[in-house]
Amino acid sequence: MIRCVDIYKSFADKLVLSGINFDIQSGEIFGLLGPSGAGKTTLIKILTGQLPFESGYAFTLGKNVGDLSGEDKRNIGIMMDEFGVYERFSCIENLKIFADIYGVAHVKIKDTLEIVGLGDAVKVKAKNLSKGMRTRLQLARVFLHSPKIIFLDEPTSGLDPQTMKSIHRIILDKKKSGATIFLTTHNMEEAAALCDTVALLNEGVIVEKGSPKEICRKYNHQKKIELHLSSGEDVLLPHGKESAGEIYKLFEAESVETIHSSEPNLETVFLELTGRKLQEDA
Repeated sequence: MIRCVDIYKSFADKLVLSGINFDIQSGEIFGLLGPSGAGKTTLIKILTGQLPFESGYAFTLGKNVGDLSGEDKRNIGIMMDEFGVYERFSCIENLKIFADIYGVAHVKIKDTLEIVGLGDAVKVKAKNLSKGMRTRLQLARVFLHSPKIIFLDEPTSGLDPQTMKSIHRIILDKKKSGATIFLTTHNMEEAAALCDTVALLNEGVIVEKGSPKEICRKYNHQKKIELHLSSGEDVLLPHGKESAGEIYKLFEAESVETIHSSEPNLETVFLELTGRKLQEDA
């Protein structure tokens, strides 16, 4: 559904994307993971035909992005920044505008608002919405015309954990309905929870790519198993058959409260590969 082949993009003398390559399959959630300024939004603009690039090839819906027709673009949904929210209009009035643009029957609007959890806020003006409700309205606008591909640029940035999990459920439901989702984030927990595949982007270069679990296993240099015992003691054992007997004895004695393997998370892997955090300190 989406493909990048050796994409390069510069602004003035600054190279912001350098040799980007990946493929995204139909029905997949693909996460582009990187800190602010890594080039994530620039790549979305390229893949949606909003921004030219110097060299390489970019395909969306199986077509060169330069050849996307108006009908093709109707099968793309984009959520970026504050785009597409009219402050003085209510939720339902906001969606009526986009329903008319996309030729969607107005009867679908209330159903879409229900899907994103705004069924009780149809008449609330956008300027009076909380940040979480505003995000839901933006998602409703993206979902309204049932696009085949959905681009979500930092969709949960700044949201509290409970609201973020609610948004995650909505995104996963869209995947179940068959949508292909391109997600940018600097939240490693979000990427691990949602994405089938992630690409770690740093200063315009993809430094690693694969499923979140595969990447974390690949960089598991320590290869240890940590057990926390009921005595309060922590026991660290090699991750191998030589530890089987000791682990068996501890479980047989009902001494084990928790057990964890030592795989790093995506944040740790990114730090190892780049020397910087995914979410930079303010």
